[in-house]
Amino acid sequence: MLVKLLEPLRVPKELIDELAQPIKDRGHDFVYYEEKTTDTGELAERSKDADIVMIANNPYPEEAIQKADHMKLINVAFTGVDHVAGDAAKEKDIKIANAAGYSDQSVAELVIGLTLDLYRSISQGNQDIRKKDFPGLIQGNEIKGKTVGILGTGNIGLMTARLFKAFGANVIAYSRTEKEAAKELGIEYVSLDELMKQSDILSVHLPLNKQTKGFLSKEELAKMKSSAILINCARGPIIDNEALAELLNNGEIAGAGIDVFDMEPPIPSDYPLLNAKNAVLTPHVAYLTDEAMVERAKIAFENTIAFLDGEPKNIVQE
Repeated sequence: MLVKLLEPLRVPKELIDELAQPIKDRGHDFVYYEEKTTDTGELAERSKDADIVMIANNPYPEEAIQKADHMKLINVAFTGVDHVAGDAAKEKDIKIANAAGYSDQSVAELVIGLTLDLYRSISQGNQDIRKKDFPGLIQGNEIKGKTVGILGTGNIGLMTARLFKAFGANVIAYSRTEKEAAKELGIEYVSLDELMKQSDILSVHLPLNKQTKGFLSKEELAKMKSSAILINCARGPIIDNEALAELLNNGEIAGAGIDVFDMEPPIPSDYPLLNAKNAVLTPHVAYLTDEAMVERAKIAFENTIAFLDGEPKNIVQE
C-alpha cells in the first residue's frame, strides 16, 4: 500500500523517519510532504493515488476524497475529525481514524491557565506593570472552594476535573453518558440546567457534531451566574459566541477564556469575542505542546501500522 503524510506534524523529521520505518519494513511505500498546503487542488493531487492518507488539523475537503480512487483510510493526527468531509468518505467506504488522547494533559492545563488568568488578571497585570501611570493592583479570586462544571466527561473532561480537584474545587458534571471513572473521582452528575446555574467555572469538553453545534445557546448561557466564568478549549461552534460576547459586555457573565472560535485563526476583526469584556483569548493552541506533538505522531503511526496489519484501531467512522 501507499501511505502519504500530507502535512508536517510539528516534530523533527528524524522522528517521522523513525516512526515510518516499520511501514517500509512491511513492504509498503511512505511519502512525506514537509510543506503544508490548504489548496484544494494540491491536496487532491497529493491524495489521488494513496491507500492511506495521514493529516493533522488541516481541513480535508470533499474534492480530495472524490479523486482518491484507492483510499481506504483517512488517519487524522488530531482528536476532532470535524475538519474532514466525513459524508464524502462514508460514500466511498473510507474509514476515518483519530489520535484521541494525545493532548489530554495539554488541553487540561490550558483550561487551568485560562482560569488562573481570569481569576488573577495575569495578562492585565503584565500590561499594567509596564505602564508609566500604573493603574493599581487588581484583587483576584481563588479556585479553591469554587464549583467547577465540566460539560462532557470524556478523557479531556476528566483530566481537567482532576486538575481542578487538586486545587480544591468542587466538581460537578453533565454528560450524555455518566462514567464510573468520574464518580470515582467524586464528581457529581447533575442536569444541564443545574450545571449552568451552579457553576462558578464552566469548562466545555464536548465534541463538535450535529447534536452539539450551538449546544450552549443564548438561553443556556443566560442561566449562568453573573460571577461565573466560562472556558472553552473544545470547539468554537458548540457555543453561540455572539451571545456570549453580548452577555460578557452586559456583565451577565464575569469572564471567558476562549481557545476556539467559529473559524480558525486569523479571526476577522469584527468577530464579537475580540472586543468582548473580560475575555482572554488564545489562538487554538490548547493541544499544542512539544510533548503532545510527539505523542500524537506516535499514535498516528500506530494507527497506520495497525490498519496495514489488518487490525484497525481508533476508528471513529466506518
